[in-house]
Amino acid sequence: MALATSHQTNTAPGRLRILAQIVLSVYVILNAQAALAQGIDYNVRIDAPGELDDLLEENLDLLRWRGNARVDLDQLQRLVRDAPEQAKTLIATEGYYSPKVTATLDTSGATPVARIVVEPGEPVVVSDIDLVLQGFVPFEQGGAPYDAAALRNRWSLPVGARFRQADWEGAKRDLLREVVASRFPRAQLVETSATVDPDTRRASLRVVIDSGPEMRFGALRIRGLKRYPASVITNLNKIKPGDEYSEAALQALQARLQETGYFSTVEVSADMRAVLAAELQEMKEESDDTPDAPEVDPNAPAVPGQAATGVKPPTPGPTVLPVLVRVTENKQKNVEVGLGFSTNTGARAQLSYDDLSVFGKRMKSDFIYEQKRQNARVDFYWPTTPDGYNDSVGGGVEREDVRGEITTTISASARRAWGTPELERSLTLEVLAEKRQVEGVDTSYSKSLPLTYSVTRRKLDSLILPTRGYALNWQVGVAPLPLFTDEKFIRAYTRGIYYRPAGESGSLVLRGELGGVFSKDKEGVPSSFLFRAGGDQSVRGYGYQELGVREGDAIVGARYLATASVEYQYWFRPPWGVAVFYDVGNAADKFGDLHPKSGYGIGARWRSPVGPINVDVAYGHAVKKARLHFSLGFTF
Repeated sequence: MALATSHQTNTAPGRLRILAQIVLSVYVILNAQAALAQGIDYNVRIDAPGELDDLLEENLDLLRWRGNARVDLDQLQRLVRDAPEQAKTLIATEGYYSPKVTATLDTSGATPVARIVVEPGEPVVVSDIDLVLQGFVPFEQGGAPYDAAALRNRWSLPVGARFRQADWEGAKRDLLREVVASRFPRAQLVETSATVDPDTRRASLRVVIDSGPEMRFGALRIRGLKRYPASVITNLNKIKPGDEYSEAALQALQARLQETGYFSTVEVSADMRAVLAAELQEMKEESDDTPDAPEVDPNAPAVPGQAATGVKPPTPGPTVLPVLVRVTENKQKNVEVGLGFSTNTGARAQLSYDDLSVFGKRMKSDFIYEQKRQNARVDFYWPTTPDGYNDSVGGGVEREDVRGEITTTISASARRAWGTPELERSLTLEVLAEKRQVEGVDTSYSKSLPLTYSVTRRKLDSLILPTRGYALNWQVGVAPLPLFTDEKFIRAYTRGIYYRPAGESGSLVLRGELGGVFSKDKEGVPSSFLFRAGGDQSVRGYGYQELGVREGDAIVGARYLATASVEYQYWFRPPWGVAVFYDVGNAADKFGDLHPKSGYGIGARWRSPVGPINVDVAYGHAVKKARLHFSLGFTF
């Protein structure tokens, strides 16, 4: 019987049944694993005020684990149970310390739904601030000492404000940044505390800041120069040994050096340890036999005469910090090619050649070809003098074909500029020879020797992306002598722009310009000294220099100019925004003939890293046409 049974099991039908059972078991296991891998699908609904809704959606584990293959029903229930406490912790960072939070899970449908309901209650507000200063030595006679009252006035989380964790951290950071920016760069927050009473909804703040040693600037030390003389740097340095430490002074020097074009990288710092590290690196590069340098204690104060081993000698007076300038020189010769487009002058191609050492001067040459204007020019720049003067000479030829008038101008100029980005001045002497062609009018030739004085005053929160402040420019040009001048004249011109925030998400931009040329006869005054209006940076809704004086079939320059603009910008999703604007202005040969032409429209705005990008659609009321305008960057 046993042998017969064994034989029965090994028959073909028996083997098929066993194989079928194995396949079925594998199928069941694989499906179970697949179901486990998918996890449980569920939805989450949060009922909370807008700012708290976003906070919870971004940080609650219940949302972060959604879609994870490891979450089953038991784990989902645990996440729902934990959600109220986690939500309270998150909501407290926004100043709500007594919220009511409920969390429920509805499993009646095909997909479970977790619901979080938040009643934040009243927020905690700052009730008092205890600001303690330690170690701040008094200024010498005539100076203004640090004091708690002055810092309290600039404290960014005042009494009565909602106590938010982000604002608390930001206020401490701003306070420390303000102190370390001048005289006490090693100041530290030694104690900070925020005592919150949820019952009274009051927060008591305490901040103790220690000044550390007083710092003053020492001698200038330069690293990285190879081809250029040290005067390229020293002439731009306004920091004198003994001056109080100022982060702004270091940044200003770095900016001036970067603007020269001589360097690809510039780093300006005031730190004895950085100086020691730079000197040791130079020693290693100069000789392979340099002995191992002693280690510098990072906690040791940087004082003159201190050993590199970190031994701390007595420091009776302020600590002196050498000013270290480290540079990487640019290539001596550089060629650049560029393509672009402007709604004013059309397609653009540019070829530039820059040589940093031509007879000891910097040479810049440009060839620019635009549809309406072509220009070739070469300029030579002297290094900045110890008095801060930037001198240059140059010359070129320019051809412009705008509104039926073709002008070809050959020029040579000498220019002196000085000042700062906040207050910039220049004096320019030019020699101009101009050929002027207008269809139906005889070709005319003129020459002139004008001297122009220009002043630019900027008071802006940013020179690249301004949102608050103003910029003004005044120009006076005179050609009073008959020497190489066909028509004596005086030219006055001013323009300005003003930025002001308008609400939490808005900005108001006002712009205007006014100019006049005074001469016995307009004939003989260079076209570049006359005025026209219209275009991207003028009266929008009109073509480039479309507003002027009609001569034959052409629009030519006029004696007088007046334009104005008002624009409202709304930043719905920074850095993206929209704008509405109204422009008005005109140019004429008589002041009484300045009948204003208006343009208005809408535009898109983007605050890009290189400056604002504006795309506008404007309607010119006088010409009954709509026009597209595009501009990049802030130039003034």
